[in-house]
This record gives sequence, C-alpha cells and structure tokens, in this order.
Amino acid sequence: MKIEQIHHVAYRCKDAKETVDFYTKVLNMDFILAIAEDRVPSTKEPDPYMHLFMDAGNGNILAFFELPNSPDMGKDPNTPEWVQHIALRVKDEDALMEAKKEIEAHGVDVLGPTNHEIIKSIYFFDPNGHRLELTCVTATDEMMKKLDEVKWDMLDEWSRTKKAPKHAEWLHSEEFVEV
Repeated sequence: MKIEQIHHVAYRCKDAKETVDFYTKVLNMDFILAIAEDRVPSTKEPDPYMHLFMDAGNGNILAFFELPNSPDMGKDPNTPEWVQHIALRVKDEDALMEAKKEIEAHGVDVLGPTNHEIIKSIYFFDPNGHRLELTCVTATDEMMKKLDEVKWDMLDEWSRTKKAPKHAEWLHSEEFVEV
C-alpha cells in the first residue's frame, strides 16, 4: 500500500458559519462542500452535525465539524498550544508578509515571522482556538540533503536520550541569537 495524498483533515469547530466566514474572508479559501446529518453514517449514532470542507489548494481539503449536542470543545491540558497546529503554505516570503498584513487587518494577532531556516512562518489562531501557521519554503536543495542525511541518527539519538540532538541546530541559530 502507498498513500497518494491526504484527502482531508477534520477538526471540530464551535460555530460552522463563523468558521466558514473566517477561512473564506481571512484566508481566502473557497468553501467547497457542506454535509449535515442527524445520524453518523459510520456508527449510526444519533448525533446531528454540520461537516464543512474548505479548499486549501492543490487538492488539499481542511474540514470542520460543528457538533451542537456535544459538550463544548476543549484542548488537551497536557499539550502546549504551540504543538497542535494546521500549517498552510504560501508561495514565497513576499506572499507571507502580505498575508500577515491582511490577517492583522482583520483584527487577528499574528506572531512572527519566525525563521526556521528551511521555512519562514507566521502564527495565529482561528475563532475555534486552532493554531494556524502560514509558511513559505526557503530551503535549498543542499539544506534538505543535509537534513536527509541525519534524520535517522537524530531519531535514534532522541529515542535513546529524549534530548534534542544537535545535528541540525543550525536550523534555528538565527532565532536563538541573543539580542
């Protein structure tokens, strides 16, 4: 078996309309499909839902469920909020900086850009509390080759020590410079 691509990734939302408004107006995504049922097709449970599908470009779909009969959605209290996020790619650094201005013009707080050396990113939250990352690729073929050469050694070292291996510490050297 070989996976061809992700068809969609689904998250929960607090309000379907507010979510569609955010993704269409703030991120300029197309709203491509809505499905609603009173029962869950796979389990047959009675649980009304609205399932939304947003076009994230190049065949990628970001989906959301509003579940009005379920308790309010929460976050895993043991996972820092920066960990779970949805990363979306833009064309280049100019597009990233223009996106930052556009998002801030909608009253959304934006963190960054952050230089990860192989990508540059900005971060913000949607109305549901999901952390979003907009990123552009800045890697060279040489950088990616260096990372490819050390990935298994890094994984093995991490697995043994649970400490950050230093094979690729150059990725964030600019971000961690003392000012």
